[in-house]
Amino acid sequence: MNKHILELVELSKTDKAIDSYQPQIDAANRKISRAEGRLNDAQSVVESLSILINDNEQKVLSYEEQLKLLSTQLADNSKKSKIISTEKEMKALAVEEDIAKEKMLFANEEIERLQMINSKKIQELEEAKSNLETLQGDAVRINTDAQNAKVEIDKSKVVLFTQREKTIRETDQKVLAFYEKIRIWAGNTAVVPVRKQACYGCYMKINDKTYADVIKAEEITTCPHCGRILHIEREETEA
Repeated sequence: MNKHILELVELSKTDKAIDSYQPQIDAANRKISRAEGRLNDAQSVVESLSILINDNEQKVLSYEEQLKLLSTQLADNSKKSKIISTEKEMKALAVEEDIAKEKMLFANEEIERLQMINSKKIQELEEAKSNLETLQGDAVRINTDAQNAKVEIDKSKVVLFTQREKTIRETDQKVLAFYEKIRIWAGNTAVVPVRKQACYGCYMKINDKTYADVIKAEEITTCPHCGRILHIEREETEA
């Protein structure tokens, strides 16, 4: 087989090997992203529950303060009832007492309602915090595993890049430029095998002359249909 064809086949394999790590890197990044997403959602739940509980507590304090004022008002009215002399004043005082009692009843009901809500929400908050803690541990583990995987990938890629540089130095620059030109649009299918007299880049059958040229491998041969560089595999040659 022509020396240039061998070099291009080797270079193509190296390029494929280098690029084959990208899906692994993408998968690791997706795992990190999903873990961070779950962590952020859990954090939002904890924050939302904390805000709701705090708001309810403030409302309870407000109603309790209102109850104190109303109790003071009723006590004052009780004192006034002892010194008033007219029926009109008695009726007015009675109306005030009724209103105050209604407000106190409402305040007590609201306090009870808010405390019941908070009782459930506090339990939910504890569960949310526990879930958040678990997810934090998961995120740390996933991030560590992903980073370790990336380190190993980088080590492997260094070896491949070194191998690629060696092949490039040994390859004729015109041949290399031809390869890179095809690789711009064909990617890692710039150099493809011929199997059963078909280009395994576009999967179109090639004519007998082109197929014979590929088998001879004396010169670089391209697919007449797609323009990719063709080579014959050892198994095909033996067959």
